[in-house]
Amino acid sequence: MPKYVVRHGVMRHLGVFSSRGSDRFSRGQQVIARTSRGMECGEVLCEATEHVASQMPKDARGGQIVRGATSSDQIELRKLAEQQAVEHETCRQRIEEHALPMKLIDVERLYGGEQVVVYYLSENRVDFRELVKVLKTDFQTRVEMRQIGVRDEAKLLADYGDCGKPVCCNTHLSEMPPVSMKMAKLQKATLDPTKISGRCGRLKCCLRYEYDTYRDIQRDLPRVGAQIVTQRGRAKVLAQQILAGELLIQTEEGLRVVIDASEVLTVLGKPAAGKPQNEGESGGGGRGPAPANAPGARGPNAGAQGGETGANGAAAPADEGPSG
Repeated sequence: MPKYVVRHGVMRHLGVFSSRGSDRFSRGQQVIARTSRGMECGEVLCEATEHVASQMPKDARGGQIVRGATSSDQIELRKLAEQQAVEHETCRQRIEEHALPMKLIDVERLYGGEQVVVYYLSENRVDFRELVKVLKTDFQTRVEMRQIGVRDEAKLLADYGDCGKPVCCNTHLSEMPPVSMKMAKLQKATLDPTKISGRCGRLKCCLRYEYDTYRDIQRDLPRVGAQIVTQRGRAKVLAQQILAGELLIQTEEGLRVVIDASEVLTVLGKPAAGKPQNEGESGGGGRGPAPANAPGARGPNAGAQGGETGANGAAAPADEGPSG
C-alpha cells in the first residue's frame, strides 16, 4: 500500500498518509484525506519512503488518502473559502461583543465540516467559554479555539520577505526552532534589528540555515586574540573571515594584513583548532576591519540573513474552558 507525505490545513501540517489499494498520486496533486481532525484537502509532497518518514516532525500525524481531488471538490473548496470569510467576520464581531482581550488571526473550517478552528493571539489568559457557545450556534459545528504565537501569525498571513521570495514559514518550514542573536554575530550580519527581523518581528529563520557551517569552519581557525607564527613572524589574530578561511592579523611591526589560515605555522597560547569559540568574539563571513591604507587589507563585506523562532501556542479544546 503506497504511502505519501501530505501537507494539509492552514497551519500546513505534515503527515504520512496511506492510499487505498494501488492508487498512485503525484507531487503537487490535491487529495481529500481523513486526518486526525476530520476530512481535509491536502497536497501530496512526495512518496513516504523509509528515509523520508524518518525525517518527519515528531508531532506529525498521519491518516488515509480517500481520493484525488475532483472538479466537484474544487468547486466545494471555493465555496468553503467564501464561507470562511463570512465566518471570520462573524467571529470578529462576537469577540468585540464579548470584549475579549484577543486578536483574531484566522478561521478555518475543515472540508468535511467536522469543526471550525479559530486562531487567535493573546498576551493574557482568556475565558472564551461564552464565546464558544455563541459560535457553536452561529457555525452549527464544533468550535476549537487555538492560541498561537507571532511566528504562527506570520505563517498564516505573511507573503514575501526582504529577499523577494515567499516567507519560509509559509512555504517549506514544518518546524521553527529558536534562532539567537549569536547566530547573526557569527555570520557577520548587521545587528540592526530592523534588518535582521522577519515579518513576525523576530529574528529571521534563515539565520539558522548556514550557522552550523560557519561554526564547523570556525573550529579550525585560530581564535580572535590568539598569538600565531607565520612566515612573516609572530602576529596577533584580530578577526576571522570564516567562509573565506582567512584571518586579519597584526604583525609585530604593527602591519595589518589578511592571510589564508593555511599560512599559520603555529598557534601560541590557547589553540583554537578543534575547539568551539565564543561566537561573540569573532567576525563572520565578511572581511575584517583593516584600514584602507594597510598592505593586504580588505574592506568590509558583511552579509547574512537571519531569524529567530518562537514556540507554537498549544491547542485549547473548546469544551474545556479558559485558555492562556
